[in-house]
Amino acid sequence: MNYLEALSRRYSVKKFNKEIIPQETLHNILESGKLSASSLGLQPYKIIVVESEEMKQKLIPAFYNPSQISTCSHLVVIISKKIIEENYIRGYFNHISEVREIPLETLDLFKNSINQHISQKTGDEIFNWAEKQSYIVLANLMYAAAIENIDTCPMEGFRQDVIEDILNINPETEKVTVTLALGYRSEEDHFQHMKKVRKPNEKLFKFI
Repeated sequence: MNYLEALSRRYSVKKFNKEIIPQETLHNILESGKLSASSLGLQPYKIIVVESEEMKQKLIPAFYNPSQISTCSHLVVIISKKIIEENYIRGYFNHISEVREIPLETLDLFKNSINQHISQKTGDEIFNWAEKQSYIVLANLMYAAAIENIDTCPMEGFRQDVIEDILNINPETEKVTVTLALGYRSEEDHFQHMKKVRKPNEKLFKFI
């Protein structure tokens, strides 16, 4: 199956069949999120993967539509940072130095540029920027899942306070941006038989 076939087959699943995704397949999908493009390379987010049935059951009350949570194999929760601390940036550059095996001081120019860029942004601007990065991750996860023949459903319909309490998220420094249910579509989900509706090319694309 090529990528256009995979994306054509993809839809937002309303009910999964509870079959568990193989670990190797799950790893491949998550690795696509890890490799996602990220502004400045800072990856201002973290990803929680909910795989235990016990935790999924705890999270059901946090969602306005619980059918996906109660039937999916895994639930991916993408959490965006509200603030970019000095320690976070320092850790980022220490990691670059270690991975690329280069002296830390050779990165000073880049580090100073990032510090200046971040210091000029308001808290709201930083969070808005971080959320945009999180949605790039979401897109990569959905695309990789489609290629792996795994079904998905992205969800924003949840009670922020409930999900943050259950997952021990500090609302002062981070926020749950979006969630993604992973699994295999149920035969009972009639949405899979509906034709995909998208704008025609002439209304979507403009060549200049």
